[in-house]
Amino acid sequence: MHNAVMPVTLTIREVPEAVRNVLARIARQRGQSLQAFLLYLLEREAAFDRNREVLAEIAQGHRTDPRTDDDLLDIPDVIHQARAARDEAIISAITEKRQP
Repeated sequence: MHNAVMPVTLTIREVPEAVRNVLARIARQRGQSLQAFLLYLLEREAAFDRNREVLAEIAQGHRTDPRTDDDLLDIPDVIHQARAARDEAIISAITEKRQP
C-alpha cells in the first residue's frame, strides 16, 4: 500500500438539531447523502485554505510569479475588451433576429 491515503473518521458533537436539519435538506436538494454533502463541504474548505495561503504569500511578496507588473496591470483591460466584444456579439445577434 505504498502512497495510499488512509481516510480518517471525524465526529462532531453537540450539533444543534436545526443546523443538522438545514444541512440534511441541502444535501437532499443536491441529491446527496448528508455524509457526502458534509465531505464536500470539508474538502471545499480545505481547498479555500490553500487559496488563503497563496494570497498571503503574494501579499508578503514571497511568491514568485513569472509575469511582470505590467502584465498584471493589463488584466483589467483584457477583461474590459472581452466583455465589450461579448456585448457587441449579443447586440448583433439580437439585431439580426429582429430583421425580417
